[in-house]
Amino acid sequence: MLATNLQDVESPDFVALNKEGQIVLIAEVKGFPFDFNRNQTKENAILRLIDYLQVAKKLIPFAIFVDLENILIFRWNGNNLSEPILCLNTADVLSHYELEFSKIQVFNLYFTTLTQAWISDLAYHWQSEIPPASEQMAEIGLLDLLKDGTTQAYY
Repeated sequence: MLATNLQDVESPDFVALNKEGQIVLIAEVKGFPFDFNRNQTKENAILRLIDYLQVAKKLIPFAIFVDLENILIFRWNGNNLSEPILCLNTADVLSHYELEFSKIQVFNLYFTTLTQAWISDLAYHWQSEIPPASEQMAEIGLLDLLKDGTTQAYY
């Protein structure tokens, strides 16, 4: 069954808005507890992102999938989701916001909060002058879209 409106699809974990309040990024975050099949969990999460992007009324240019190993960023052109255009090591990025990230079990809600903290830091530098992966985010054009924006849970 093809979804025809946003009420028919599962919402992303959060969205990032630009300074004009437009959604520029949707995020799916998967921490503990994981399914037994990580690849299937990742595939399903990416399919949910695609479903959401397809029925959104406006073009949302980026999607992000975050698991305990990688942060994958995709570009959406209105019809197709690209292969990952940026792959970052999750611990390298998020340990900036949780020093014990590599040593603790990170459950989904806290994991989502840490990911939002990073995106918010990229947007308005609340934690650091140069947040992790700023240069790579600038290279793909996402940093400028996030500037002075915010994140929010999306229901």
